[in-house]
Amino acid sequence: MARTEKQKLKLLYIAQLLMEKTDEEHAVTTQEIIDYLALNDIAAERKSIYTDIDALIDFGLDIIKVKERPGGYYLASRQFELAELKLLVDAVQSSKFITAKKSRELIGKLESLCSNNQGKQLHRQVMVTNRNKAANENIYYNVDMIYSAIAENVKIRFQYFEWGVNKEMKLRRDGSFYEVSPWLLTWDDENYYLIAFDTRSSMIRHYRVDKMLKIGLLAEPREGKSQFENFDIADYSRKTFGMFAGAEETVTLCCESGLTGVMIDRFGKDVALRQKDEEHILARVEVAVSSQFFGWLAGLGSAVKIEAPGKVVKEYREYLERILRGYEEENK
Repeated sequence: MARTEKQKLKLLYIAQLLMEKTDEEHAVTTQEIIDYLALNDIAAERKSIYTDIDALIDFGLDIIKVKERPGGYYLASRQFELAELKLLVDAVQSSKFITAKKSRELIGKLESLCSNNQGKQLHRQVMVTNRNKAANENIYYNVDMIYSAIAENVKIRFQYFEWGVNKEMKLRRDGSFYEVSPWLLTWDDENYYLIAFDTRSSMIRHYRVDKMLKIGLLAEPREGKSQFENFDIADYSRKTFGMFAGAEETVTLCCESGLTGVMIDRFGKDVALRQKDEEHILARVEVAVSSQFFGWLAGLGSAVKIEAPGKVVKEYREYLERILRGYEEENK
């Protein structure tokens, strides 16, 4: 590019310098701006820099002029504050459904939204975390494909896998394709799930997005509209522990009063609670009764007990007895 043509890019280069090199703790002087422009084959005089800075301020950039020696300029505010970027970085890094490679790519893009010096703080934040990540590199494309199907009001087909003992992917249904009507995507229990209508069973089902392979759009229109007209995804997630399905039941739990917060955290502020006695409360909850629900209860130990209905009490007792029998048989 000719030198005279690059002069037309002068304002853009100054804006780039301010974005990359400056923040509240790091300013650039007029001479540093001139030197930076010279490195990019753009000649500039001090007076022209003053005019350019004013033009960028008029355009909307929040540039602060530092009067104290050695003086200079810095970009005071950006689209995202540093604290907001730190939250986003931690969310990306802690998300199990985003692979390690994609996490690095996303975090790199987030770092570009702040100065280079602030970006080092984000990088240090990443280095102290070490969490399990998804292995399916296609998850981004899966999500994009699902949203496309929802927008076009068509069904999708995909293969679904599970992990084998040797850490290999094993296709369910011997590799046969699932065909469902996608309606919602939700993030629950640190995983991404598709909520869909399965015509074959006439039921609402959910699928881990990171376990879906070879997603394709079908020409057939979606089904299940009536089932999703008043569908409450938050309510669905509260009832379905770990996104494992089970028969829905209204269950009454007798809990030690100290577990009031636990009940509200799990079932929301609308959960029905009442005092049973000085030390216990009763919580009336809607749940999908499954081994995951029973496992959650077992984790709370003797501090919580199922009061009703009787059939769920019986199922829970049988669940605990099966676990105990497994240990008894091992010790014989």
